[in-house]
Amino acid sequence: MNIAKILIVEDDQELQEALVDTLTLNGFEVMSVSNAEDALVALDDDIGMVFSDIRMDGMDGYTLMKRIRAIKPYLPIVLMTAYGTIEQAVDSMKSGAVDYIVKPFEANVLVEKAKAYFNRDASSEDDFVVADPVTQQLKTMAKRVAESDASVFISGESGTGKEVLARFIHHQSSRAKQPFVAINCAAIPENMLEAMLFGYEKGAFTGAMKSMPGKFEQAQHGTLFLDEIGEMKPDLQAKLLRVLQEREVERIGSHKVIHLDVRVLSASNVDMKRAIEKGTFREDLFYRLNVFPMRLPPLRERPKDIAAIAEKLLQRHCGRNRIEPMISAPAMKRLLEYGWPGNIRELDNVIQRALVMMSGDTIHKEDILLDMDTAVMEKAYAMSEGKPEETFQESHVFDGASDELPMDLKAREVTLILDTLRQYNGHRQKTAEILNISPRTLRYKLARLKEQGVDIP
Repeated sequence: MNIAKILIVEDDQELQEALVDTLTLNGFEVMSVSNAEDALVALDDDIGMVFSDIRMDGMDGYTLMKRIRAIKPYLPIVLMTAYGTIEQAVDSMKSGAVDYIVKPFEANVLVEKAKAYFNRDASSEDDFVVADPVTQQLKTMAKRVAESDASVFISGESGTGKEVLARFIHHQSSRAKQPFVAINCAAIPENMLEAMLFGYEKGAFTGAMKSMPGKFEQAQHGTLFLDEIGEMKPDLQAKLLRVLQEREVERIGSHKVIHLDVRVLSASNVDMKRAIEKGTFREDLFYRLNVFPMRLPPLRERPKDIAAIAEKLLQRHCGRNRIEPMISAPAMKRLLEYGWPGNIRELDNVIQRALVMMSGDTIHKEDILLDMDTAVMEKAYAMSEGKPEETFQESHVFDGASDELPMDLKAREVTLILDTLRQYNGHRQKTAEILNISPRTLRYKLARLKEQGVDIP
């Protein structure tokens, strides 16, 4: 059995149940939904593959595939299609789907596709975009280290693309056709992380209803990426060190030794030397992980990457059914002059906002809404409603932000919120993330707009 799940997106209830039963009988964990909108909500780090019908009411499978590729470019997607949409399925493979199946199909075809692509990395080396001399040198170094099985420790600020670099190393290695399994050590509750890493047997603890392999087992013969390793608690560090030293693991509640053939890559935005000095991270474990250290610089230290990454993000978010816009010189100048405290993650948000705000075929300077701009919008909105700024805890107005606000600022904010909601089919959480505000603030704004008679998507 596998902890990671296959997501089935099929609006035919009878067929959906048959697909779930077939994959479950063949040892896969399966989650199913009936439409693309629910699929986007269900998409989390536990999903290892997606099977999606193309022709569905509302958002179709082709559009869903593009949305998933924009959010999780590494996730393998297989489209299911009738004869009438084979051409669209073939086109979808050019946009990121790994394969397609023509309906009706035999159960063994479904199982073969699942075995071929489940938990595989569908991203490509092209996702590690470099143009600056600093990162060009880093990419060359990554290719060389990929040829070995040495453990690599990637340091760098949050949002710089450490997982993308780790995936690139995996793609360049002899393990490229084997699983790439990533786990964020800071995102898993402390009492669950050990079970997630090492696996457990049925009855090992309360709630363990069946046996489950851990991430090490899932990555067998491939690569395991331990992100935010600096957040791991000391007692678990000792257990991890033993697994790395012995190259074997025992599931919780079992005495059976499982021998491992796994390459380990790790990353952190924590100052590891300081963590070692403070006693929060084991020095012996750090040296075990840090055989080959690599530092991924923040975006502000590699300015020539900004334009190249922006172009890549435009390609990803536009896909094949929208003409990719040009970025005007003044707009690009604004991108290049900004400090990017949120690095690539922040740049991605800005590009998505620009696609919402733009009209025509060019992104202009006024379409580039940086985080400081959304903060000023928050301030203006609070002032216009007669509320003190302090009630908007998420509205961090940057020092130096202009006090001379455009007359149509409030109207632009309303347009931005509504357009983003429509783009994400009314998904509140995703809209809040794109606009860089909290869900609470978004709910407040939507409530105020409803009171004014605005139709909310």
